[in-house]
Amino acid sequence: MFLARRLVLAHFWVAFAGFAVALVLGEWQMVARSPLVPWVSNPELYYRSVTTHGTVMAYVLPTLVAMGFGYAITELSLGRPLLGVRWAWAGFWLVVLGTVVAATPVALGHASVLYTFYPPMIGSVFYYLGVVLVVVGSWIWVGLTSWNLYRWKKDNPGATVPLAMFGNTTGAYLWAWTSVGAASEVILLILPAAFGWKDTIDAGLARVLFSWTLHAIVYFWLMPAYIAFYTIIPRAIGGRLYSDTMGRVAFVLFLVFSMPIGIHHLFADPQVGAGFKFLHAVFTAMVSVPTLLTVFTICASVEIAARLRGGRGAFGWVKALPWDNPYMLAVAFAFIMLGFGGAGGIINMSYQLNETVHNTHWVTGHFHLIFAGAIVIMYFVVAYDLWPQLLRCGPLPTRLMKWQLWLWFVGMMITTLPWHWVGLLGMPRRMAYYDYSHPLLHPQAITVTISSIGGLMLVISGLMFIWILATARRRANGPEVPYTFARAVHAAPVPLALNSFGLWVGLMIGLTVVNYGFPIVQLASLPGTSVPVVRVGGPR
Repeated sequence: MFLARRLVLAHFWVAFAGFAVALVLGEWQMVARSPLVPWVSNPELYYRSVTTHGTVMAYVLPTLVAMGFGYAITELSLGRPLLGVRWAWAGFWLVVLGTVVAATPVALGHASVLYTFYPPMIGSVFYYLGVVLVVVGSWIWVGLTSWNLYRWKKDNPGATVPLAMFGNTTGAYLWAWTSVGAASEVILLILPAAFGWKDTIDAGLARVLFSWTLHAIVYFWLMPAYIAFYTIIPRAIGGRLYSDTMGRVAFVLFLVFSMPIGIHHLFADPQVGAGFKFLHAVFTAMVSVPTLLTVFTICASVEIAARLRGGRGAFGWVKALPWDNPYMLAVAFAFIMLGFGGAGGIINMSYQLNETVHNTHWVTGHFHLIFAGAIVIMYFVVAYDLWPQLLRCGPLPTRLMKWQLWLWFVGMMITTLPWHWVGLLGMPRRMAYYDYSHPLLHPQAITVTISSIGGLMLVISGLMFIWILATARRRANGPEVPYTFARAVHAAPVPLALNSFGLWVGLMIGLTVVNYGFPIVQLASLPGTSVPVVRVGGPR
């Protein structure tokens, strides 16, 4: 019995409602930046939209998806009711309340600070208080995930933690630690300035603290997607998981290597020494290892499914894949976008090459391919796969699902590839408008216009996704089938190190202290580093 249905549905519906709003705002921003319409009369409206779009997409959507999917995994993989349901609802309502509290000053124009918490720009204190509530609500999920696993292991001594639960707990611990950076920045530096208690702020220290969270949060975003790669896709396409052990290795490597890399976002900032920038560049390269392991393992799992369907030969099995299956399309699209986005990431993490693309539209194209492309398309898969269980309805419409996934993939490629090109030409991001009448900018007009067409396709795809979920109740109820996760080809024994988290959490904390400890202590101890606060918006 799946008892946490209402709890999981609540998380998903709020997440996807916010996603729909943010998606429309994103398309409006592309049109406003293009030559299709006159310049925005009030550029602050553009930055207000960017703040809302970024905050919802970066914090609200992935947090609620991770929480909702996490609660479903906890109950379904452990085979027992979720412990602490009342606390789970409290965490959910804290996230909802925080979202409303943060969104209100943004909508009123009192917090158009984008979503990166970069002083000296300071918005309304309620914006930051709302973000704090979202984080606190998510910490309840972290605590419940850990508590449920602890109780299960106590009742099942020596048993192997299911892979889905192992990945879910990895994501929870990663989020708990990576959120400490931004939380420290907000509580210690930003809130005193936002409340008006201080008129100056140490912008350099704040940026370093935020970098603690800035890149590791990407791997928190992708944990639900990677759990879906390993535990949903092989089963959904009629195959088996190639290696359970490889999945565990990938998860713990994310836990270790995703934390000490954020300073590669500060290559252009003078307050951090070149030595630590180089160190973070090295660890950024290392974090590609679990992704490469995942690509290999899932491709092997896909091949198993094809050969079970009669596929033969070195490459002939590719034709035997179930290409009419939406889940097969989704994983193929995700890997293509992950490949393009990852290649761009190699440029971003290079100390020398980063100078060429820093703060240009190249960066926008890169992280949209990774998050909005590879990660969000797997969020669709998670929802599609769980929806019949959540609503006790029949199978979702396969044809519509395929159209929706194709639109998302094609729209994302049309949107982001031109961004990479104009980024190489030097077009800065976060600009409300461009003067395309200038001879040097005029050739870029058609490129930006093409991107806005891709954005329209994304909006249509997103609305199709909402429609498929919203109309699922109309589908005839079928017999309730127990939900299962993918099974590995071989049930190999799992080493103790890959069935627990003590070693990996210790390494995560240790590497973070090594890579961030000295820069933070040095910047905190330097005198005269504060700058005047720039307050954004009207009265608070």
